[in-house]
Amino acid sequence: MGNDSQPVDDLRLFHTGEPPCGYFPDRIARDLVLDPRDPRLATFYPTALSWGFRRSGDLVYRPHCEGCQACVAVRIPVATFAPDRSQRRCATRNAQVEARIVTAERTDEHLALYRRYLAARHRDGGMDDHGAVEFEQFLVGSWSEGRFMELREYGRLLAVAVTDLTADALSAVYTFYEPELEKRSLGTLAILRQLEWAKRESRRHLYLGYWIAGHAKMHYKRRFGPMELFDGRRWVPAL
Repeated sequence: MGNDSQPVDDLRLFHTGEPPCGYFPDRIARDLVLDPRDPRLATFYPTALSWGFRRSGDLVYRPHCEGCQACVAVRIPVATFAPDRSQRRCATRNAQVEARIVTAERTDEHLALYRRYLAARHRDGGMDDHGAVEFEQFLVGSWSEGRFMELREYGRLLAVAVTDLTADALSAVYTFYEPELEKRSLGTLAILRQLEWAKRESRRHLYLGYWIAGHAKMHYKRRFGPMELFDGRRWVPAL
């Protein structure tokens, strides 16, 4: 697989079912999932990231759809990242926002913000009824080494960026924020602060999950450059 990988001969992988695709209404989705019962999953996880996989709860997966390769794993080389003009404006506009790295444990404050975000952004999408149990299953999991990066302004919680840590990288798992503040570009701000965090700790990459060329929901990721794409065998610079 990827250049950063180590041989794992006895690792089992499974295909999921084929639900409707969340990005293209005329397509179905299918994922390749590492065996969630394997007790070595936490050990495999850093290598899996380098193979283009991603974590959701206790599942480590990557898209594996028949006849479609639209979802491409992307990461940012931390040392060479250079913000563009709009990202610099976002950082300046939110200069008073404080980033706090805390244990990945649910609080009532986190859950309330998460539910407001889902109600506004994913209404009738199957996630808007998530409660405490779903929060734990989707964002925390039982084995990952994760942290919550809180973004606060004068004490008020504005956003939470769920972030995984490996020896040389951070992985942006999921970010939710105050929906009434959408114009503040808090999702972009969260990535900028994750990059600052990674740079402070001399981590090489920030993984951003998947990107789809030309898809409006994914456009913001492409603005973080220089970016690398996983082509199924190795990481290559995005053109």
